[in-house]
Amino acid sequence: MVGAGDAGPPGRLLISRNRKARHEYEVIETLEAGLVLRGPEVKSVRAGKVGFKDAFARLEGTEVWLHNLHISPYEPATHWNADPERPRKLLLKRAEIRRLIGRVEEKGLTLVPLDLYMRRGYAKLTLALARGRKLYDKREKLRRRTQEREARRAMRRGR
Repeated sequence: MVGAGDAGPPGRLLISRNRKARHEYEVIETLEAGLVLRGPEVKSVRAGKVGFKDAFARLEGTEVWLHNLHISPYEPATHWNADPERPRKLLLKRAEIRRLIGRVEEKGLTLVPLDLYMRRGYAKLTLALARGRKLYDKREKLRRRTQEREARRAMRRGR
């Protein structure tokens, strides 16, 4: 679980972040979506037992579904636990879904979950409309970040 200091805006407790997403994809637009969970899953989410490895969202008809988000089973509720990687419905406004349908059909755009947090007792997900990066783009980004870091260090030493 990511610490409460990383919560961002007030009333938002960050549970988990998909750290690979911003490296693998170029984020074009972000949306906030609710997440349909069962009772024991909410307890596991609050405990931070969430894994984003290979998670993605897909438009299916007029609904958006989140696939491969791993929520570990909640131990005390062994009888009611569901499949840890079952598809989960995302709650978005109808207008947002209509707009996404048009955008996702564009070449190379996909829906990627960025982070999961609790707000007012509800699990929320930041969903990104993103374009996959090529290997050379990833290398260029790392190179640029390293140069900026070295420049900041040099400025600090020069003071």
